[in-house]
Amino acid sequence: MLIEAGLLLIPLVVGLIFHEQASVRAFLITVCVTAAAGGLLLLVKPAANTIYAREGFVITGLSWIMLSLFGSLPFIISGQIPNPVDAFFETVSGFTTTGASILTDIEALDKSMLFWRSFTHWIGGMGILVFGMIIVPLGGKRSMHLLRAESPGPSSGKLVPHMRDTAGILYGIYITMSALMLVLLLAGGMPLYDCFINVFGTAGTGGFSNHGASIGFYDSEYFEVVIGVFMLLFGVNFNLYFLMLLKRFRTALSSEELHWYFGFVAFAVITIAANINSLYGSVHQAVRHSFFAVSSIITTTGFGTMDFDTWPQYSRTLLVFLMFVGACAGSTGGGLKVSRVILLQRTVKRGMRRMIHSRSVGSVRFEGRMMEEDTINACLNYLAVYCMISVASVILVSLNNFPLETNVTGVIACINNIGPGLGMVGPAGNYASFSMLSKLVLSFDMLAGRLELFPVLLLFYPSTWKRG
Repeated sequence: MLIEAGLLLIPLVVGLIFHEQASVRAFLITVCVTAAAGGLLLLVKPAANTIYAREGFVITGLSWIMLSLFGSLPFIISGQIPNPVDAFFETVSGFTTTGASILTDIEALDKSMLFWRSFTHWIGGMGILVFGMIIVPLGGKRSMHLLRAESPGPSSGKLVPHMRDTAGILYGIYITMSALMLVLLLAGGMPLYDCFINVFGTAGTGGFSNHGASIGFYDSEYFEVVIGVFMLLFGVNFNLYFLMLLKRFRTALSSEELHWYFGFVAFAVITIAANINSLYGSVHQAVRHSFFAVSSIITTTGFGTMDFDTWPQYSRTLLVFLMFVGACAGSTGGGLKVSRVILLQRTVKRGMRRMIHSRSVGSVRFEGRMMEEDTINACLNYLAVYCMISVASVILVSLNNFPLETNVTGVIACINNIGPGLGMVGPAGNYASFSMLSKLVLSFDMLAGRLELFPVLLLFYPSTWKRG
């Protein structure tokens, strides 16, 4: 809470620069309230400070909910998003790097509010608890359980012996890549304020923009290429960047997940470009728009240059498939993760082999090593829970009586932290028309998707709260 209060000072300064008195007052009140809450929590002295897996899940789940609640206060206090549920939805969408929005007129918000809205992407991209580990040292196992609960992907571990150093390395890579992108956008002539907004949205793979037309506002191939490339780079497992820092280039570039990731991208870009070529009159323009859309969707960023909901059915269907796949484990992207898709494909292949050859033992190999049964079972368990939450959410959202395409892709876009779907929630639409119940359901989906389902789901599991 104290870290969030400190981070809220940054948009407050932005409000002072642009002379936005109402927003400055809202941020100042929020900083005081959030800091006071954090200060009061410091007075609580627990009988034991051991953090096991259960505590790690609960701390992570509750922290993200509280961060979103307090982070929504500036919108409510300033009156720019007066409805608390709408403000909570928008803030959850920011922190979880989803990019789903209830705003119908983005430019109507103050610049400081839009800055905070996008800054939540950058904060949530790597994870605020990971950032907290750098500032507040914890024991090894305590840090490990927090990192595992917050990090996206089927597994997470230490890059170096101390978890605090691991968190520092991850953020060091994150900040360096963000700074490099900022320089490249400035070199192309983008205004400094817009540069920060687009860097936050790209680095966190979130997609909030300060323009209703998103990246299409600039109508610049240079910006589209820079942002498109960096979306893909932020969708790569950050452990591979660490290996490159150690000059272990061969190990990093031999990653199976990396090959599959770029394989999906190449296949989608080429085939979608061929499918939409007649709409744009030239191969170059078709490839340009296909590349940006594919980069935006597979990394779950959600930026847009064109309304892909108007594209042919094949292109729309393939983009929906990419929504499920998502980016690499250990990246800032969402979705099932490429590594899980690989493991599921190989597990199914092994199962079919056993149906034919009943005595066959078989094994599932990934990244050059044999996968343990616990890892495979965890992957299958994740998929089962993912499907159950998705189905339940679609049923609840369907109470709005919106078209099936809108309901299904809206849930998919939220649980996979993408933002835009199809129909009413397409690149040219938003979530403003959904009921309060649906917005709460979709907020739950966004939090569950960002935190790999279980840290949020276990909050509703009775055994989680039993002693012992």
